[in-house]
Amino acid sequence: MIIALGSSRAAKIMALRSACARVAETDPRWRHAELISRSVETGAPRMPLNDTQLMRGARDRADAMRELLRDEGRRADFFVGLEGGFHSITFDDVRHTFLHGWAYATDGARGYFGHAPAVTVPASIVARVERTGRELGEVIDEVAGEHDVRSRQGAWGVLSRGLLTRSMSFETALVAAFAPFYNARVYG
Repeated sequence: MIIALGSSRAAKIMALRSACARVAETDPRWRHAELISRSVETGAPRMPLNDTQLMRGARDRADAMRELLRDEGRRADFFVGLEGGFHSITFDDVRHTFLHGWAYATDGARGYFGHAPAVTVPASIVARVERTGRELGEVIDEVAGEHDVRSRQGAWGVLSRGLLTRSMSFETALVAAFAPFYNARVYG
């Protein structure tokens, strides 16, 4: 089985490896999955600010990877895109902004989304991102006093003091997106 990921970010590759290992616990066909990862361009904003942008970005990454491999004359069984960012909602007259992500997995004929868990983003960080138009990764580097946090624990790690990481959040989304493929009996 070959799975192609539309990203070369370490945290996303780790998430895909972990998701495949989790699925392999119940479906041995996933045990020896070969992973291909490449950076791809999409029409998604650098810092998605709602679920529509996140879902579109995840799907566009999978589709871009599919086109890239087709142009190279290569094949894959699945094409995957991951996108993380903000989603804000007003509840009881209070605005809440969450960091979460979406995964999209397709075999070229059918495609499915999976949603990552969410963590509240402090209003001060949300304001810096929205006011400056910068990506969360840049702002989190400043908040954490580190460089390239997104390639390691991500904002998730900073916000949860390392209890949850960017990779872990995407792993959950991937297991959910792949469910119709590894559990076809239920999804029919």
